[in-house]
Amino acid sequence: MSVTKGRRKFDRLVVKFGGTSLTDGPSISRAADSIIKKAEKGAQMAVVVSAMGKTTDLLINAANQACGNAIPADELDDILAMGESTSARIFAAAIRARGKDSQYIDPCDADWPIVTDDTFNNAKPIPHACAQIVKTGIKPLLERGVVVVVPGFIGKTERGEITTMGRGGSDVTALILARSLPAHQVILVTDVEGIMSADPKIIKAPQKLREIPMDALVGIADSGTKFIHKKALRYTSPHIDIKVISNSSADLDSEGTLIRGNFPSNIVVEPYPEPVMAVTVVGKLASESPRTLLEILGEVGKAGAPILGMSANHDSLILYLPINVAETLLESLHSIVVRDERALALAVRKDLAFVRVKGLGLEETPGIISSISKALNSVGVNIYGIFTIASSIQMFVDTKDKEKAIRLIEETVRANAN
Repeated sequence: MSVTKGRRKFDRLVVKFGGTSLTDGPSISRAADSIIKKAEKGAQMAVVVSAMGKTTDLLINAANQACGNAIPADELDDILAMGESTSARIFAAAIRARGKDSQYIDPCDADWPIVTDDTFNNAKPIPHACAQIVKTGIKPLLERGVVVVVPGFIGKTERGEITTMGRGGSDVTALILARSLPAHQVILVTDVEGIMSADPKIIKAPQKLREIPMDALVGIADSGTKFIHKKALRYTSPHIDIKVISNSSADLDSEGTLIRGNFPSNIVVEPYPEPVMAVTVVGKLASESPRTLLEILGEVGKAGAPILGMSANHDSLILYLPINVAETLLESLHSIVVRDERALALAVRKDLAFVRVKGLGLEETPGIISSISKALNSVGVNIYGIFTIASSIQMFVDTKDKEKAIRLIEETVRANAN
């Protein structure tokens, strides 16, 4: 959102600089220049900085080697926090050296904004506690035109103990600040020009994406390209865009990739509103024939039917489709089976219900699929298909068991989340 003060309209931004953007004095100077340039246009600026270059790795290695890998987790966090704190102090000094008022926020300050639990080395923020401090401590500084510099990655328990939030912690800091203020936009300054159409380590000439929806981003967040840590995505807001840009531009207005929307931060259960069916094609090496697959998918495409799920193995292919697709589609698929020497027969199971479980961190919930399967099995509910993809589990059960299955899945999800 844009903020209006008197007759002047301006943006409130949270800018996060990764460690690769702050490797040395010249790179910090370039980053500070980009902040000054934006601030001079009237923007309110909160800056989140990572530790310089490989500082965190160096501190971890030094501490473990000095202590024989026996350093307590809370002491290690206290040491690691020095990397981001030092980087933030230098950055704030660079802003002041350019004649702009800047405030470094120290983890020891009473208005430190990132409150976490006491899981040292991988602490989780307490969003409502963070929001309250951001509104009373950080927001007034921004409204006075102060550039606020916050070291990322660091948290503090309600008892005042220093914690760290693990890899991606600086992304978490930036997104919590943005949601709590609230900000107009989050700008992530990295060593890549944006989010690419493929991993450049694998594909020779991937293209930069100008925009990507959050639900699509979740599906590629585990790729080799480092643009935003997956665990940070649960702290996004649907009302705040995220822009990923390269540190080489030294211009926060440069074009990168815009991330829009959000993804459920909690695990949710979503039933498909209509009955579905499973269409199975069996035959020798049927799933390995490009021609067979192309013809089948082509007929589904011509019918305008959404594919809710698909599985293939050595001798079968199963498509899960809405049950209301035209009967002519089934006839067309059968005609492919009749004329294709690799295919033998087509079978259709109707009256299935499609239930999707999704949410960030779902794949990090140990035993969730096993727990759901056991819960359904305990009451005689059979699963006719199950897939896991992009932080979601998709399953198919008999329509008559739909409501019972939804209730049991919701109960199981809640139990595993606690």
